[in-house]
Amino acid sequence: MDPPPSPDPRPLFRALSSLASDNAAFFLTTDTAVGRRFAAAFQLLRHHGGRLEGPLRHLQRLQHLFDLDPSSPGNGYRSLVAATRRCVAHAVAKCRYVAARRHSVFFRKEHNAAELEAYGAALGQLRALLCLAQGVLASSPKGALFASEESGLGEAVLREYSTMHSGCFYGRCLGFQFVPSMRPLLQTIAIGLVSYGEAYSCGGAGLGAAAGSLFAGGRLALDPELRGAEFERLTQRLDVGFWKSFWGLTESHLLASVAAVTSPPVGLCRVLEVPPDPIELPQVGGEPGATVTIPPPVAHTGPGPVHMRLLSYQLREGQDSPSLAALSRPDGSRSPPRWRQTPLLPPSPALLVHFHGGGFVAQTSLSHEPYLRGWARDLGVPILSVDYSLAPEAPFPRALEECFYAYCWALRHCRLLGSTAQRVCLAGDSAGGNLCVTVALRAAAVGVQRPDGIMAAYPVTLVQAAASPSRLLTLLDPLLPLGVLLKCLSAYTGTDGDADPSPPPPPEGGILKRLRSGAGAWLGALLRGAGPDPRPALTDPRPSMAVPRDPAAEEEETEEEETEGGGSDVTAGAAPYPADFRPLRSGLPPPPGSRPAPPPALSRHPLVSPLLAADGALRGLPPVHIVACEQDPLLDDAVSHRDP
Repeated sequence: MDPPPSPDPRPLFRALSSLASDNAAFFLTTDTAVGRRFAAAFQLLRHHGGRLEGPLRHLQRLQHLFDLDPSSPGNGYRSLVAATRRCVAHAVAKCRYVAARRHSVFFRKEHNAAELEAYGAALGQLRALLCLAQGVLASSPKGALFASEESGLGEAVLREYSTMHSGCFYGRCLGFQFVPSMRPLLQTIAIGLVSYGEAYSCGGAGLGAAAGSLFAGGRLALDPELRGAEFERLTQRLDVGFWKSFWGLTESHLLASVAAVTSPPVGLCRVLEVPPDPIELPQVGGEPGATVTIPPPVAHTGPGPVHMRLLSYQLREGQDSPSLAALSRPDGSRSPPRWRQTPLLPPSPALLVHFHGGGFVAQTSLSHEPYLRGWARDLGVPILSVDYSLAPEAPFPRALEECFYAYCWALRHCRLLGSTAQRVCLAGDSAGGNLCVTVALRAAAVGVQRPDGIMAAYPVTLVQAAASPSRLLTLLDPLLPLGVLLKCLSAYTGTDGDADPSPPPPPEGGILKRLRSGAGAWLGALLRGAGPDPRPALTDPRPSMAVPRDPAAEEEETEEEETEGGGSDVTAGAAPYPADFRPLRSGLPPPPGSRPAPPPALSRHPLVSPLLAADGALRGLPPVHIVACEQDPLLDDAVSHRDP
């Protein structure tokens, strides 16, 4: 079944051209400074709109070729097209608003002129992104979303892209690509980040700095241009320590207590500290009685305990044992008294092992506890969430070692957790999704029981500063800007050069991307043994395919270039822009990690970047369910495929 065709963008662009021309003609007759601002803004909107239509229609015709399968219409090209259309739609709505109210005495001229100028800048930067996306499309392998290393295009695009101005996307245009209900939340996050960044730069951290930064938030709310410029500067220049501190606010004692009160109650919530002892497990597929010895984690810091959090909605046999109590840390939550008089349930046949997200550098199970409590209630199975060591202090392979060790420990001591481990599922988001896949790959390689299923939410599967259409969205993403993505990836591979080890380690945590209830429903089906299509979602089910051009479409594009000036902006040479266009520049030096240099060999390791694992290894994965988001910069990590 083919996906439904995308809507024709021509009426939208014609409306923009007509409205912008009419408004520009009106304000040119006023002969005032603000009138000239309006006229220039409308002329810029009309100009960029006319040049955007051709590239957008070109990508829209080919975007379906990069879907994972016909039933999953999603990839970075689709996302860029959708974001551009939404920005144009916002510009059209603003043009209509001005046309309807420009004669009113209550018309706010300065405000509306600034709004139009912001959308003009945003359309110009989106035009540049479409140029870069067309360059990736033209130089990538057949059907691939990531540019090949051999072409050198990824490095050139990253170098070009890392100096582009992004402040216009964090000011008046913040969150235009999302539903309107999300914009107040995103504005709050942006204001909080900039305000906290100012306090952090002065040596503050934690809730005290957050409280002090509230006094600076008012002017940022009233001055969107200042907010956008400061957001751009902070996300480009501040080190990993800042993100640890800022994301760690959600794990402060006060906020964690509030989250615990508003979350579903559970019968058991204990923080465990497992000593680093070797584990003996049966070898799968070996001689009868053969075992495998799993050593404790040793990378970088030597043997050390592994920390985990056990949650269970109802108390089960084994969870009240002295052995489990001996592993519990004092700060673990206790069971509510009303469960103590309830008979213990038998062990659950299923177990969920969870790896939290946070870009490999932040967050713990405490950040994710609110939705894990809901999962424990809805699934009715014990959940073991692993608090692995974080980069840059503990880069690869420490986190993988600890997660794999925790998985093996759970198999060996499942009775203590209230489960028989007949079915074991792995779940994780972002960096945790990466660890789910790599733990499963390592389990198969070592020869221990592999998990029965994986639920990976927006996983990072290519730990490289590589160019892909969805990763171009980091220019306008308020939660994962380019500078932050590069810092996280380089910190995990141990190539982060801007980390400052001198300040005391701040609290670790993160702004939580809440998982939808659909993920919990899928996990429930998997743990009951009724999962979806067992084909791993990380493998390419289709034959290799070229990216054909439609001859009729080519003739149509040629006609557009001659009559409307809307053809492709791709040109030969290093800079994929037409001669009369260059994107706006930030004026800041490129963030560390964006310099055109080959990625480190470690980033090509399949246990770092599972997208690069051998096809045979990927086919050996259990059923994989991936949760991906349309406007997420990591979308291509989830749906990317390769030639077999």
